[in-house]
Amino acid sequence: MEKNNKLIISAVGIFIFHFYFGVLQERITRGKYGGINGEEEERFTYTLCLVLVQCVANYLFARFIILLIKPQGEDTTKTFYYSSSALTFLLAMVCSNMALQWVTYPTQVIAKSCKPIPVMVLGVLLGKKRYLLRKYIFIVLIIAGVAIFMLTDCKSGPVNESGIGVGELLLLASLAMDGLTGAVQDRMKAEHETRSWNMLLCVNKWSCLFVGAAVIFTGEAVTFSAFVGRHPSVAWHLASLAIAGAFGQFFILVIVSEFGSLPSSIITTTRKFFTVLGSLLLFGNSLMMHQWLGTTFVFTGLFLNALYGKSSPEKRSLLVMATYKRTTF
Repeated sequence: MEKNNKLIISAVGIFIFHFYFGVLQERITRGKYGGINGEEEERFTYTLCLVLVQCVANYLFARFIILLIKPQGEDTTKTFYYSSSALTFLLAMVCSNMALQWVTYPTQVIAKSCKPIPVMVLGVLLGKKRYLLRKYIFIVLIIAGVAIFMLTDCKSGPVNESGIGVGELLLLASLAMDGLTGAVQDRMKAEHETRSWNMLLCVNKWSCLFVGAAVIFTGEAVTFSAFVGRHPSVAWHLASLAIAGAFGQFFILVIVSEFGSLPSSIITTTRKFFTVLGSLLLFGNSLMMHQWLGTTFVFTGLFLNALYGKSSPEKRSLLVMATYKRTTF
């Protein structure tokens, strides 16, 4: 009974914190600030600072967990692996957040559901992995769903000659970086058996260094500070976003370490679906009939992959690693 309660509490935690994260992310990136008492309305466009806030929160949270709750032991992982993984992870986050300036949040969620595709491709090419035929079928189902969903998404901003919008290009770049991150972390797992909280700590540490330097070099720190001065409410939104993301990640790792990757995959996939529904209800986004069909294809593929995509049981510590790669923001 106690273990069932732990599963229920963790699942509810994932739903609540990740749903709140999604709502805040859309509010920050697609909403407008100001407009009161004749003030000019402004959009939040400080993507690097947004990512920096999340990385700092994740780093501090992981440090707290390791020091006080779950010591991880000696970490022999090479610094190069952490820094390169952090760079690709960071670029994926930046591209994904920037895309929200041109695409709706449901579009971003659906597109990022393709994350297993680049991870599989690079796993085959670089890691020489082999997958069962049914896993390829599930991935094709996801690809078909995304293709149908993107068929006539006219809210994606300026388009180039091929008809692909800026938002879609950024999402493609984000997925490519996800694939590279997965390949590097697979190598870390194989050579050093890197533990999940150590990975969360060190990847976010290097991410803070990289994005912090970028914020200073581009001058975004100055303009961001001025924006917060004009619109103090954004500081609360950013702090809440960071806390929600950190706690959501915590509950995911709890479920994987205690119950395995299958419950985690099902819960996180279900959470994404309800996040899309929440965005439709709260922010007035709408989906056309073919986009609902594409959404059905995508989540059917994700559920089937979660249920039947594993070729054989894996060690619990490795499951934690794999799930961390799938669920980082």
